[in-house]
Amino acid sequence: MDTVKANGITLAYRAWGPEGAPPVLLLHCRGADGADWAGIAERLATGERPYRVYAPDLRGHGRSDWPGAYAYEAMRDDMLGFLAALGVDRADVVGHSLGGAVACLLAQHAPGVVRRLVLEDVPAPIPLDPPRPPAPAPDTDPPFDWAMLRATDAQRNAPDPMWLDHMGRITMPTLLIGGGPTSVIPQEEVALLASVIPDARLVTLGGGHLVHEARPEEFLAALVPFLEAPAPPDVTSRTPS
Repeated sequence: MDTVKANGITLAYRAWGPEGAPPVLLLHCRGADGADWAGIAERLATGERPYRVYAPDLRGHGRSDWPGAYAYEAMRDDMLGFLAALGVDRADVVGHSLGGAVACLLAQHAPGVVRRLVLEDVPAPIPLDPPRPPAPAPDTDPPFDWAMLRATDAQRNAPDPMWLDHMGRITMPTLLIGGGPTSVIPQEEVALLASVIPDARLVTLGGGHLVHEARPEEFLAALVPFLEAPAPPDVTSRTPS
């Protein structure tokens, strides 16, 4: 593992693959860390067309800082700073669940930074009805900041309406991968997200919420051809008003 300073905090990350290869950023789900992607990352880094793969621990997770502030926008800015600190101008971004929500905000805010976007079992940011109840405190210390769990629950219950309104700003090719009927995420919410991103397509692989873990071969069979398709033109980065 290594660390970088980004957006005022220290972010820990893992990296695979040759320097100079096309970069891929993998963003994990809530409660996990970058190691969750190890199996997929190793395959991407050693394939016929190898990638340089980065898997950071999001703030409040693993060995990254636990600053106590967990707005989705802060996580987005962490990733923008993370890529800049590594000298990566443009990358393919793959996000799972919470990591996918962060990836969406990154793609909205700085579309020139995201070459292609992949969202694994990510629901549309719509209010939960009924809202998710507060999670009971754990008996032992988890490998993440409990304040992060509470903060992200609150944002999942009542997301900023601008997150959904700005999905049209995601201008790069986007692939959504659904976990099917056994997922904890309602698949109609995944389909709704696909419908509001202009250049998006949805494939449902099954396996539940942890698609890349439960069905890695199917996941890679969908992911790799999408990443290897002809590169879309650069999109000028912009900051939403």
